[in-house]
Amino acid sequence: MPAPYDHDHENEIVPFGETNFRNERRRFGIKTDDRRRHIYVLGKTGMGKTTMLENMVLADIYAGHGLAYIDPHGDTAEKIIDFVPPHRTNDVIYFNPADMDYPIGFNVLETVDERHKHLVASGLMGVFKKIWPDVWSARMEYILNNCILALLDYPGSTLLGINRLLVDREYRKRVIAQIKDPVVRTFWVDEYSSWEDRFRNEAIAPIQNKVGQFLSASIIRNIVAQVKSTIDIRAIMDERKIFIVNLAKGRIGEDNSRLLGGMLITKLQLAAMERVDIPEAERQDFYLYVDEFQNFATASFANILSEARKYRLNLIMAHQYIEQLDEDYVRPAVFGNVGTIICFRVGAKDAEFLENEFTPRFTIEDLANLTKYQIYLKLMINGVSSTPFSANTLPPIAERTGSTDKVIRVSRERYSQPRGVIEEKISRWTGMEGEEDATKIIERMEAAESKKGGKKKQLYNYVCTRCGREIQLPVKLDPSRPIYCDACLAIVKGEQRPAPSGALMSTAPSPPPSDFRPPPVFRPTPAGPPARTGGRPLPRPQPSVKPISLATLKPSKPSRAPFRPPSLPPSSSRRNAPPPVPPPVSPSPSPPPPSSPSSGTLDPGEPVSFE
Repeated sequence: MPAPYDHDHENEIVPFGETNFRNERRRFGIKTDDRRRHIYVLGKTGMGKTTMLENMVLADIYAGHGLAYIDPHGDTAEKIIDFVPPHRTNDVIYFNPADMDYPIGFNVLETVDERHKHLVASGLMGVFKKIWPDVWSARMEYILNNCILALLDYPGSTLLGINRLLVDREYRKRVIAQIKDPVVRTFWVDEYSSWEDRFRNEAIAPIQNKVGQFLSASIIRNIVAQVKSTIDIRAIMDERKIFIVNLAKGRIGEDNSRLLGGMLITKLQLAAMERVDIPEAERQDFYLYVDEFQNFATASFANILSEARKYRLNLIMAHQYIEQLDEDYVRPAVFGNVGTIICFRVGAKDAEFLENEFTPRFTIEDLANLTKYQIYLKLMINGVSSTPFSANTLPPIAERTGSTDKVIRVSRERYSQPRGVIEEKISRWTGMEGEEDATKIIERMEAAESKKGGKKKQLYNYVCTRCGREIQLPVKLDPSRPIYCDACLAIVKGEQRPAPSGALMSTAPSPPPSDFRPPPVFRPTPAGPPARTGGRPLPRPQPSVKPISLATLKPSKPSRAPFRPPSLPPSSSRRNAPPPVPPPVSPSPSPPPPSSPSSGTLDPGEPVSFE
């Protein structure tokens, strides 16, 4: 534990601005106790936000405070390590994922207290949900949350275990044996294992896609796949270390930057909550600077704003406009818990929103027309928010110490390992150690494929309707419908295929297949019990009898030709002309003759006999 401060730490002031009242410039700052209520900085790009944060960071470094600076751009992080004084060089931990030759180990699933496992899972779910909103769903959240909770109970697990847990049955058995939560165990034993392969593959595909995409890059995998973390977040906070995080989007990718930053902030929150075992008066203040913090503003970040004060985790957060914040969780948490608000020039919409904070001293036009390095602020003074006033930020510090090379060398020696050592450990964990030969890798892939196909499908016995051969099929069919073997099916398809128009048809019959047997000759036999073959009745060919309906027995009416008026001959020949002959009527099918000798038709007046 470091020695206590040799000065009045509670009343220590960190300067960051100066006022100009009646041509009298006076510097001012904020006390330590007031910083515990957090600082919120808002303004357009290029207005001086980052310069003000740099001055505050360097003031904390020279004062001996512990801090973490998360930079999504990288420029400020590289600048800060060049201003570190010699007496604090050994306190710096420079976390740069782009340094691929010496990756720092950071395992977010390592040694989590039983009371905080649900917080780790909740924090990671918030990060994943924010990064992957396009594919996020309730089912994906349900499966991924159970993955994380299961891996938190399994010693030596990393984020690499997520995809392996979903597809590797043997690994899943080992993990399930270590699960302590009965609800999580029930999911994997009774629910996940009962899913059909098709449904399971469909459900886990989004997780495999996104998590696999995150871990497929060696620049990230070599950091998060180390079983043992090389940095201790709790020790960084308690020992007042300087934790500089360079998450340059242009070097590691935007999604990777946001994921790593979100996981680091989640781990900082958990480390702060673990300080509950230390009396509040003995907890060291730790300052967390987050530039462009909307990239990491999840629900867990909102919890830090409301609960971190008692654990001495003090936030200084900056971004560009209010709409970047989530309306449901983060925005209410920011304006409901932040003590000091510093406003650079903002847009008209943000100025309208902030008018309630700065009225009646400043109007919307004032907030939207600030010059560079000019600020309006509401400063927390001795626990009370001050009246809004205007000020200018301090100019950038120009005294470089040239400590960059030494800081990087010390961080590599103490907190990282060579890349080759890390990749060898990861290969050993995945079971690929020593398989540099392509032949061995192919043999392993073939063994996995044969193991996957080792599960035999159920076969059903049938008899070919045409030739009577016994066949087996992997599907269950309706036995009342015709079933054919391969040879007979080809013949039936050939008979049903229409001849192409204009083609010369050959009169020679096509030769039967080599294994074709002629169908048995049907001979009528007396009725008896049906013969059975292989436990199933052998179908007998039935004579084709056309069903008779009452509609066919009804005599059809003769069709009548359309009426046409006959053409009349001349009057001289009309007298001797024979009568016109009616048009012939097409014969209609007559009903079958009745058994009685009568014709079956009644003449008018004929009596009806019911004998």
